[in-house]
Amino acid sequence: MSKRHRRVSTTGRPPSRAGANRKPSFFAELRRRHVWRVAAVYAVTAWLLLQLVNILLPTFGAPEWVLKVLIVIFAIFCPVALVLAWAFELTPAGVRRTVPAHHEAAPPSEHRRRIGRNINITISVVLAAAVGVLAWQLTTRPVKVVLPATTIAPAAATAIPPKSIAVLPFENLSADRKNDYFVAGMQGLILTKLAGIGGIKVISRTSTMQYGSHPADLGTIGRQLGVATILEGSVQKAGNEVLINLQLIDAQTNAHLWAESYRRTLNDIFGVEGEVAVKVAAALDAELTPEETARLAAAPTRNQSAYNLFLRAEYRANRGSTNYDRASMKAAISLYRKAVADDPGFALAWARLSRTESTLAWFGGGSLNAKQLIAQARADAERALKLAPNLAAAHIALGYANYYGKGDYAAALKAFDAALALRPNDAGALAARGYVERRQGRFDAATSSLKQALAYDPLNSTLAFDLGVTCMGISRYADAETWFRRALALEPDNLNAKRRLSVTILLASGDVRRALIAAAGAAPLLKLYRVRLLTYQRKYREAIALLESVPDKRDIFFIIRGGPKALRLAGLYRLAGESARARRLFAQALPEIRAQLARQRGITLALVWHNFASVQLGLGHTAEALHAIGESQTILAETEDRAYGPILMAFNAGLYAEARRPDLAAPLLAKALTTPGIGFYYSPVLLWLDPTWDPIREDPGFQALLTKYAKYKPAVIYDATLAAGASAT
Repeated sequence: MSKRHRRVSTTGRPPSRAGANRKPSFFAELRRRHVWRVAAVYAVTAWLLLQLVNILLPTFGAPEWVLKVLIVIFAIFCPVALVLAWAFELTPAGVRRTVPAHHEAAPPSEHRRRIGRNINITISVVLAAAVGVLAWQLTTRPVKVVLPATTIAPAAATAIPPKSIAVLPFENLSADRKNDYFVAGMQGLILTKLAGIGGIKVISRTSTMQYGSHPADLGTIGRQLGVATILEGSVQKAGNEVLINLQLIDAQTNAHLWAESYRRTLNDIFGVEGEVAVKVAAALDAELTPEETARLAAAPTRNQSAYNLFLRAEYRANRGSTNYDRASMKAAISLYRKAVADDPGFALAWARLSRTESTLAWFGGGSLNAKQLIAQARADAERALKLAPNLAAAHIALGYANYYGKGDYAAALKAFDAALALRPNDAGALAARGYVERRQGRFDAATSSLKQALAYDPLNSTLAFDLGVTCMGISRYADAETWFRRALALEPDNLNAKRRLSVTILLASGDVRRALIAAAGAAPLLKLYRVRLLTYQRKYREAIALLESVPDKRDIFFIIRGGPKALRLAGLYRLAGESARARRLFAQALPEIRAQLARQRGITLALVWHNFASVQLGLGHTAEALHAIGESQTILAETEDRAYGPILMAFNAGLYAEARRPDLAAPLLAKALTTPGIGFYYSPVLLWLDPTWDPIREDPGFQALLTKYAKYKPAVIYDATLAAGASAT
């Protein structure tokens, strides 16, 4: 028999290699069909594309759900890609169904080996790109770490005081995660008691909440917060039983300075926070005055129901104050009221109720009557003071009732100083003093107070933001930009800081394009500011479309943000030349604004009168509009507000311009531009950009302003006629 006939199969099947009829393992078959390689390419490519999309989404103002949808799509198609890799292969003749290894008639071809090598090369390229993107993210992503104290303020560049402490968030060891409010409340009460000890530097809750319950590197945390010791703890609540474990640690050596467990029931937990504060003070060798000892020993309440309701209210109030969530504020007010109903002698609950009522009233009250909230806040603060004259929280509540409610800045400062006399290192009281000083136009004093607050709350993005705003008041835009970028480094989602950074860019340079880029994002707050920027470019249709995309909710369109959505749309349609449509929208906004006149007071009422005047002008009622502007100006003169006052003065000048009264508009605008505080919202660059001034642009009084502020003329002006008219200046 010849060689070529020796291997002919007796079954008539094609000849095969020795052992080829043995079926390979499943994992060997995965490897032969390149399924592992395809999975690697798919996973790395999907990750890389998601990172690139995540980077680009804010630039185009795309909503956040786009990224979530892409993640779902990639997850769904992953098994599809693997099934296709298993079932098919690429051959010189095209895509063919893959033949199992034990059915192959020949060894793997050079083509299949080449496909494997190509996939390996693809994996290497994609991995290199992924590593590059990851390295870029790590080097450019803001890190929530505060800079050393020397960069905060020269006065803060001192050694860390040995009697200093940060209370980290307590760990919730309860089986029921709904007890988070209770755990957070225990940490807050202990921190508040410690803050009442004048000899100890205590870091505010806002900064300590940036960390976990038991972080590994306490030394770094101590340096970031400027403290020598860290208090860690855990709370376990089961039914009526509560177990609190605490330990005081030297931040630099990790040595335990003190530790203790408190096993209590809900019936006898009252006052445990004072006991802890006394033990911590002893561990730090801090001497207590008789007054401090008495305050630490006093339990806020001994009513179990009131205590529980108070902790729930605190949890909601803290959420409301963090992001100006008016729904959370209203929920907290309801819970506080239930707490004081159960225990009318609960002074701390009365004080915190008053503070939250004042804040909600300041933000328009939502669905509640702001005037009634203001009156109630004052009554509740006075009740708290009557029950506990030495309660710092009660003095803070009275200060905000005077500040937000009456605009009585002298009385507010007196109350905040009284709180600081009782609790010298209270970051909230220090910041409140700074806010009032800013309203008075005392910007250097305000900066000093806010920096003192920042020393006790160094990771507070809001305080960094407020320092930036304060710098804006006196047109120190470079310093303001530094603070806003610091706020964003601490909290990348600080939308207020992002918006104000964009405002700073605009007011400093008039560069609308760069300001638009800085204000990119899908949040309503950012969209609303981009609407204003688009009007400066005379892109009214784009501005209308963007404004229409913002949900018409009271928590978005409230008084200090320009009033009802219908009013803002009406103004844009008027600028776009659609007077009939604008008129309908002005009429739609009128009832809500008229109702607000009866519910507001102080500077907020002045804003409502301004909006009312805008509606009357839009409806063609010039006499009524001029009267409303006069009412707004009268209130401004009474409040002497240096934060909202100057910009509202400029806005009222804009209404005079719309009414074709340059004799009233130009002098009021000139006064606004020279009033300290105008830099918060306005600068001379807008004289060339703001279409508000188009009706009086040729008036000699306005032309005189263009001449006076000629050095501020921006490089780009977005209207050819306007540019030609301004060239003479």
